[in-house]
Amino acid sequence: MTTPAQAPAPEQEKGGLRTALAGLTTRGRSFLAAGVAAAVCAYVLGQSDLLRVGLLLTVLPLICATVLYRTRYRVAGSRRLAPSRVPAGSEARVHLRMDNISRLPTGLLMLQDRVPYVLGPRPRFVLDRVEAGGRREVSYRVRSDLRGRYPLGPLQLRLSDPFGMCELTRSFSAYDTLTVIPRVEPLPPVRLSGEAKGYGDGRQRSLALAGEDDVIPRGYRHGDDLRRVHWRSTARYGELMVRREEQPQRARCSVLLDTRGLAFEGAGPDSAFEWAVSGTASVLVHLLERGFSVRLLTDTGNSMPGEGADGFAGASQESADAAGLMLDTLAVIDHSDGTGLSSAYDMLRGGNEGLLVAFLGDLDEEQAAVVGRMRQRSGGAVAFLLDSDTWVREPTDVPAPGGTNRSEESLRMLQEAGWTALSVPRGAGLADLWRQADRQRTGVTTGSGFGTEGRS
Repeated sequence: MTTPAQAPAPEQEKGGLRTALAGLTTRGRSFLAAGVAAAVCAYVLGQSDLLRVGLLLTVLPLICATVLYRTRYRVAGSRRLAPSRVPAGSEARVHLRMDNISRLPTGLLMLQDRVPYVLGPRPRFVLDRVEAGGRREVSYRVRSDLRGRYPLGPLQLRLSDPFGMCELTRSFSAYDTLTVIPRVEPLPPVRLSGEAKGYGDGRQRSLALAGEDDVIPRGYRHGDDLRRVHWRSTARYGELMVRREEQPQRARCSVLLDTRGLAFEGAGPDSAFEWAVSGTASVLVHLLERGFSVRLLTDTGNSMPGEGADGFAGASQESADAAGLMLDTLAVIDHSDGTGLSSAYDMLRGGNEGLLVAFLGDLDEEQAAVVGRMRQRSGGAVAFLLDSDTWVREPTDVPAPGGTNRSEESLRMLQEAGWTALSVPRGAGLADLWRQADRQRTGVTTGSGFGTEGRS
């Protein structure tokens, strides 16, 4: 994205001589002080030659400040992000371009862009003389391990005179936004419950209408098969129309993200909550690519973003557009002040809800029972349970009494309610857990870790 902006005209600046004197450099202030001192000594000693030297030293920085202040540089700046949306831990490059749109060449310019500290140090560039109508291009890299939206700008331009006596800073007005989305991990294709009513072999498809006379046509789109052209409707409407022969019924999936602040401990890119956000993003993208209509739910009962009243996305959107909306939402999602999951349970109205995938933090007995009842309102349910105690505890630390037992009890309650529930240890990979969930659903159990398997 390019955002051109023009530096403010000098005559719009206020303060006059005070603004110019405020821009004096150390050299300019030294010259001014030396000139005043020389003039005072010349007056005391009666030396006219020393007085002329003092006047020269005093006038030189004042002239430089006045000339620089009244210089009518017309400089346009633009910024372009490549790309403007990056996963956490990846780099983006920021391209800056300065165009001298005045008839006079510029002097020495120092370019500085404002960036948040989490993206790296503030970039600074020194540009030599830019000829009339010329341009200069520079670039720098930014990187963040923390997801979010980060403003870049405004761009600052520092003007300097040839003698280095004065520097004035002028700011552009435009800025851009870099969106850092959660990391998305590729997931293997598995057949989880709730996938029976979507696209693919053996899945149901509903014909819209049958018969030549009852067909409902639509406008021709690039890539449509010409054999589907409906000539009667084409003659009627005066434009090329094609038969809309069938409307596939897409499988549905709701992905629940537990954002309760009390359910997660720790912070930073390696915390349990960030793993849950990244896992949610990975599942959403994976299911959209497989043709599902997906919905993102939180413990607050919000469904975001999506089409229609039920909040599902992907039914009429392109998968890439729907995934972009979901990832932008997850880029800024944060902890909630809620204490329970009842609002999320109320959002699952039952019926054709399809697959339910949940990423959950610490659960007490009451909340585990609420989550267990969600299974009755879905076609299939998979839960990834993160025990915050194991995520914040160092490997050499002694486990807290009762902490692991509560996590195991919550896991047992979900499994008894019909969930395919897995505990997520620190540093686990979602792809391995995704396969393990499929094996558990089909009757293959695993021992501790991901390496051993045995049939029940």
